[in-house]
Amino acid sequence: MLRFRRSDDLARPAQAGVIGVHFDPDAFGRFSEGIARFLGTGRFLAGQTVIVAAWIAVNVVAVRFRWDPYPFILLNLAFSTQAAYAAPLILLAQNRQDERDRAQAEQDREVNARTQAEAEFMARELASVRLSLADVATMTELRDAVGELGHALARIESALDVRPADDAT
Repeated sequence: MLRFRRSDDLARPAQAGVIGVHFDPDAFGRFSEGIARFLGTGRFLAGQTVIVAAWIAVNVVAVRFRWDPYPFILLNLAFSTQAAYAAPLILLAQNRQDERDRAQAEQDREVNARTQAEAEFMARELASVRLSLADVATMTELRDAVGELGHALARIESALDVRPADDAT
C-alpha cells in the first residue's frame, strides 16, 4: 500500500523537492556585517597597501619572479573581485543596520508617546489639585479668623460681665 506523508501544518503550502543550498539569513547577515566592519578598518587598509606594494615591487624589480608584468592585470582582477564581493556585503550590512535603526526609532516613538501621555496626566492632576486648593483657607486666613473670634468672645464676655451688674440692681 502506497502512503503519502502529510504535513500537520496546513497553513503552509507543501514544498515540492526543493533543491539548493539552505542557509540562515541572520547568520549570513552577521557574517556580512563582520566583513563590512573589517573592510572599514585601518588594519585592512594598511595590510592591503603592504600587499599591493610588495606585489608591485616583486613584479617590477625581480625579473625572475614575475607572475604579473607591468599592467598588473592579475592585481586588477583581484581588486575587481574584491570590490564585486565587498559592495553587496556592505549593502547587506547597511540594510540590516537600517532595520535595527527603524526598530529603535519605533521603540523611541512608543516611549515618547508614553512619556507624553504621563506628562499630560500629571498636568491634569496638578490642575485638579490647584483647583481644589483654591477653596482651602491659608494659615494667615485661619489666624485672622481665630483672632476675630477671640475679639468677639472678649466683647461677649465684657457684655456679659456688664449685664449681671445691671440685673443685681
